[in-house]
Amino acid sequence: MSIDTNNHIIVAENLSKQYNGKTVVNNLNLTVNKGEIFGLLGPNGAGKSTVILMLLGLTEPTSGSIKVAGFNSTREPIRVKRMTGYLPERLGFYEDMTARQNLIYTAELNSIPSSQIEKKIDDVLLIVGLDKNKNQLVNQFSQGMKKRLGIADVLIKDPQLAILDEPTEGLDIKIANQ
Repeated sequence: MSIDTNNHIIVAENLSKQYNGKTVVNNLNLTVNKGEIFGLLGPNGAGKSTVILMLLGLTEPTSGSIKVAGFNSTREPIRVKRMTGYLPERLGFYEDMTARQNLIYTAELNSIPSSQIEKKIDDVLLIVGLDKNKNQLVNQFSQGMKKRLGIADVLIKDPQLAILDEPTEGLDIKIANQ
């Protein structure tokens, strides 16, 4: 099956993954359109995070193929990562740096022009409700605040595709609903 990727951001064809002989993703066929919000739902161990890792080119499928915006995630992982924002289930920020400093680091890694960085930081922190905490050390943040900072970290690069693994875990109900 060959699918035209002009209108699709994700195309997975016959995607499978095995670890030590155990199948964790079995013959997945998936098409996600540009601009669409899509969720992978299932119990722990169902393979959701493995699909995400294959999307990002962080693990290779045992068989099948996966493309993001027309780029093969296995053969062109750097191109895929440049256009993708990823919020992992387990966050990794520099705890001895402020929210602002962490976002500057992300912005610089993603070649955001220095003239735009402060405005982008202010914008994304306002969106996630951390605008008053931008100069606070991350080690003083609650888990929910760290999760919101993670969402800001994804948004700052204005990705074509945002992949959020367990995005509402650790958030209070009011914030999760936003």
